[in-house]
Amino acid sequence: MAGRDVSERLVGLLSVRGEDLGADWATKVTSSLGGRVSRAEVQRELHELYTALVAALKGGSMDGRGETFGEVRALLSELSRDRARQGFTPTETAFSVFALKEVLEPAVTGEDGDVQAYLQFTRLLDTLGMFTIEVYSRAREELISAQSEQLLELSTPVVKLWDGVVGVPLVGTLDSARTMVVMEKLLQALIDTGSEQAIIDITGVPAVDTEVAQHLLKTVVAARLMGAECTISGIRPQIAQTIVALGIDFGDIVTKATLADALRHTLRRSGITLSRTAPQAQQ
Repeated sequence: MAGRDVSERLVGLLSVRGEDLGADWATKVTSSLGGRVSRAEVQRELHELYTALVAALKGGSMDGRGETFGEVRALLSELSRDRARQGFTPTETAFSVFALKEVLEPAVTGEDGDVQAYLQFTRLLDTLGMFTIEVYSRAREELISAQSEQLLELSTPVVKLWDGVVGVPLVGTLDSARTMVVMEKLLQALIDTGSEQAIIDITGVPAVDTEVAQHLLKTVVAARLMGAECTISGIRPQIAQTIVALGIDFGDIVTKATLADALRHTLRRSGITLSRTAPQAQQ
C-alpha cells in the first residue's frame, strides 16, 4: 500500500506540472547532447517516455524492472540503441533519464514538497538509468561485431584474374574466423565464375606458423572438394625458412614465390601459354 500511495502522489505531481517538467527535461537533455540531436527529436522521445512513465506509475508499482514498466523499458531500449548508433557515450545516454531528477527536485524542496515520494522516484530513475546503460552496452557490442564482420569481408577480396582463375590476396594475420570467411568467399567465387584454378597469395601475411599453415591447408582442401586446384603464392625467403624450420608439409600443393609466377603456372595448367617478350626499342 505504501508503494501505491507514493506512486499516486507522484502521478499527481507529474500530471499537474507535466508540460513545464517536460519542457525543462528536454532543455537539459538537448544541452547535454551538444546539439547533435535536434530539440524537436529530443522532445518527441521524452514526451513518449514521460507519458509511458506516468501511465506505469498509475499502476501502483515502483519496480522499474516489473511488468508495469514494460512500455517504459521498450522506449528506453529504442533510445539507447539510437544513441549507440549515433556515437554517444553511456553517460550521455543515461543522462536522458537522470536529468529528470534535476528537473523534479525544485518541485519537492519547498514546504509543500514530498521528499519521500521524490526519494522513491529517484531510486526508480536509477534503475531505469542502469537499464539504459545495459541496453547501450549490448547495442555497442552488436555494432562492433557487425563492423568487424564487414571489415573481414572487405579485407578478404576474391578477384577474377583470368578466365577460369580466381585469386585471394591475403593481407594481415590469418586466424580461424578469417579463414572461414576466406573459405566461404573462395568457394562461392568458384561456383559463380565456374573456375577450376585458384591462387591464394600470402605476400601480405607477415608470418606463417603452424596455425596459419593449417588454415591454408583447410582452405585448399575445401577448394579441391569443389573440383578446383589451388596454388599458394607469396612464399618469400623468410617464410620459406620458417616453414622448413617448423617442419610444415604442404604435400602436393604447388607454391610459388610471386603472384605472377603462380598465375603463369595456373594458366599453363589450363592450357594457356604466356610468352615473355622483350620490349621493343623506340624508333
